[in-house]
Amino acid sequence: MTLIDAAPPAILGRTGELDRLGALLSSARNGVGTALSVVGEPGVGKTALLDAAVAGARGIRVLRSDGYEAESAMPYAAVQRLGAPLAEHLDRVPARQAAALRIAAGVDEGEPPDRFLVGLGLLSLLAAAGDAEPIAWVVDDAHLVDAESLEVLAFVARRLAAERVALLLSSRPDPRVGVVTAGVPAMDLGGLDQQAAVQLLSRSVRGAVDPLLATRIAEETGGNPLALIDLGREFTAEQLTDSTVARTPMPVGERLEAHYLSQVGAIPHEAQRWLLVAAAESTGDRELIDAAAERLGLPADASGPAEHARLVSVRRTVDFRHPLIRSAVYNGMPADDRRRAHEALAAVADEHGRTDLGVWHSATAAIGADDRLAARMKQMADAAGVRGGSLSRAQLLTRAADLTTDGPERDLRILAAAEAAASAGAVGLAVELLGRLDDDRLDPIGLGRVLTLRAMLALFIADHDGVVGGAATMLRAATLFHGRAPELEQRALLRAFDYVLMAEWAAEGVSLPELGRRLADGAKVADGPMSVQLRALAAHVLQPYDVAVPLMREAVAMIRGFDDAQLLDLGSVGVALTMALWEERVCVELLERMLSGARDAGVLRVVDSALWLLGLLELVRGDPGTSGRYIEQVRELRRAMGYDAEQVVNASHLAWSGAPTEVVEQVAEGVLATGFAGAWTIAMTGLGVREIADGHYRDAFERFAPLVARDFLQVTYQQLPDFIEAGVRSGRVEEVRPSAERLAGFAAVSGTPWVSGVAARSDALLADDADAEARYLEAIGHLERATAPSDLARAHLVFGEWLRRMKRRREAREQLRAALAIFSRVGAPAFAARARRELEATGEHVPHHLPGDDGAEALTPQEGTIAGMAAEGKTNAEIGATLFISVNTVDYHLRKVFRKLGVTSRKQLAERLGNR
Repeated sequence: MTLIDAAPPAILGRTGELDRLGALLSSARNGVGTALSVVGEPGVGKTALLDAAVAGARGIRVLRSDGYEAESAMPYAAVQRLGAPLAEHLDRVPARQAAALRIAAGVDEGEPPDRFLVGLGLLSLLAAAGDAEPIAWVVDDAHLVDAESLEVLAFVARRLAAERVALLLSSRPDPRVGVVTAGVPAMDLGGLDQQAAVQLLSRSVRGAVDPLLATRIAEETGGNPLALIDLGREFTAEQLTDSTVARTPMPVGERLEAHYLSQVGAIPHEAQRWLLVAAAESTGDRELIDAAAERLGLPADASGPAEHARLVSVRRTVDFRHPLIRSAVYNGMPADDRRRAHEALAAVADEHGRTDLGVWHSATAAIGADDRLAARMKQMADAAGVRGGSLSRAQLLTRAADLTTDGPERDLRILAAAEAAASAGAVGLAVELLGRLDDDRLDPIGLGRVLTLRAMLALFIADHDGVVGGAATMLRAATLFHGRAPELEQRALLRAFDYVLMAEWAAEGVSLPELGRRLADGAKVADGPMSVQLRALAAHVLQPYDVAVPLMREAVAMIRGFDDAQLLDLGSVGVALTMALWEERVCVELLERMLSGARDAGVLRVVDSALWLLGLLELVRGDPGTSGRYIEQVRELRRAMGYDAEQVVNASHLAWSGAPTEVVEQVAEGVLATGFAGAWTIAMTGLGVREIADGHYRDAFERFAPLVARDFLQVTYQQLPDFIEAGVRSGRVEEVRPSAERLAGFAAVSGTPWVSGVAARSDALLADDADAEARYLEAIGHLERATAPSDLARAHLVFGEWLRRMKRRREAREQLRAALAIFSRVGAPAFAARARRELEATGEHVPHHLPGDDGAEALTPQEGTIAGMAAEGKTNAEIGATLFISVNTVDYHLRKVFRKLGVTSRKQLAERLGNR
């Protein structure tokens, strides 16, 4: 007997697929976490395939958490059903993650958790449970799973690595599921091949089927196993051969539903009505179905004929033989009958304390506006929001709006739904909902909220007009909020400043002076932290530097005193202010605190932003190596979130790293086309620095001159030292002298080591030979106290070049060696090559292998990140929480790191990486 002959009918011909699933389960048993999404049309045998795979697995615990239509708007419903049997392991989950799981499940109250923190908590819970025994988590009908649970299971699927866990999910082809599960390995399950289809038909039908007819049927059904099996059960071989049947289109797809509906039509009317109740209650809850059937006056044995016809099985739950049968029953009945079934189910659900389910059934039964039901739906939406279910809240508010009588209340519910959708990252839904609103019907606060949301969505979709007009849009919103909502007005003004930084010189509809005046006026609206920030920003825009600095320092001191929640809410202003003050240490401190707080809260979008800003800051500080590691963390994070990590490109980092100029310019122009002129400026700055490193001073001067001429706040401040060096080296001394004077003014007022050092270095480049040495030494002294490694290295470099020109070769070598060591350490190849050339010009042989090479280049980016954190003394649990992976995965990577670097302890690891 062959394998096909021995296999259950539904999985005949699926040997390869079963083998793949078996291998995944075996890997999970051996400590390699795996996931697979099985996608196929109805009837191809997805459920049967998964059931057969887990049934054949030995020594593995199977947990199910299938999707149900009635739970599709109940946040974390599927996660809650999975987590319940694993509750005994919750004490091994980090406290913050465990709290998120309990709040999401509705067990505890607290701050609504981000869905990714819930995902990390579930990953930790599964890892802990897997340590006790291997786990197979099976999710059938994933296209019916609630939005939050689907996000969580996709997150877990992407982060599985070294856990004894396998996640298997199946769904019909569904764009939403495809987007959410992006990055999860998939198996497209189609029909059987012709040979297997013919064998299945022959096995299912009574009597011998003509081979040619069997082949034609196999082709017409597309090898759909369910259609083939049901044909065999419905017809004998003789009937199939009959000319009338042979000419009938084969029951597949919509015809298969019609085929089932004809079977339903053959049973008594009362049994059909009972089937409709069962189809309307998608969870299969027998208690609710029986109670609703009784409420409709159906006899207790009404299900009998449906069971006898093998349409359903009735045990502890009511299960249709296939979802297509349920679909055929539900869609094939009159609308009035469906409505009565839902009304009965709503009533009994309320009686049984299943309020959410009752509201869902009531809404399904509703015709037209029903303000009372709409109010209940809004309460349900608010409850979803409390549990962190933003997308479910958006869906419920949308339905509540549909049930609300046309008027202001309906508009406000649509607006709230759009805001919730945007919060959940459902940009398309948010845009669609905003399109349903008539601006002329909204009150000023409502219209201000709409404008705020439109400006934010423009950033999400990179809409050029929306990005360059974002600051002006936020000023319009602030005007609408004025005198009505002081907090919203001040927030709108702060966002206007953020948006003008993104669009920079390309911003439309507002000038910097106008923005500064609006910020100053907004500071007077109400006292509080935002007022202090607005005064500081207004001074930064409008006042001379010496007048602005005290106000900026006051705001920075206040921001440094924020707790984590305040910092996540209002801390971003600190980045602009600290860079204006040349306080690079404080800027790093604030961003690292924001990053830590966002990671603890599981707010991955803020984590993403903080990592990206840290990557940019490291380029400003001249440490492209560290910048690259932050960029790689952004890539890894976006993989975890299901985004295309290969699209994470920092054009300025490309320039620092040696990418061809034309490539960097192409990337930058693409960014500029979306309106983000600030990112374009950063890319041009990186190219200018690269041209200085390569000795192309005239090109660098021509690149920096128009950037400096635009004079855009702190962005220009940091360009001045490069502009000055390029001008001096290209013979444009008089043209850059005013910039040097301005830089010296910054140093005199701010006085930080960083600005003092670059100002002194610039002065040294302009000084005559009698004064230059003292200024170079002063620059190095300042920059040794700063945290801008390339600026220090560049001071050593230009001083070494000056010393060589002065014929002081021995002293020049000391400076050039110091420069080369720093450039090599931070990963600045163009500057390192320039330092090497200068050093060789002094007569010194420069080895390509430099002291301090630690072999860490053999590590993958993720291994390098984990190694660095372990060397800093972080525990595996802390590393896992930081990188959104399980403790098991951290341990797995650390073992690989130890082996690659030849160390056996964290102490040795710290010593080995200490020279980096």
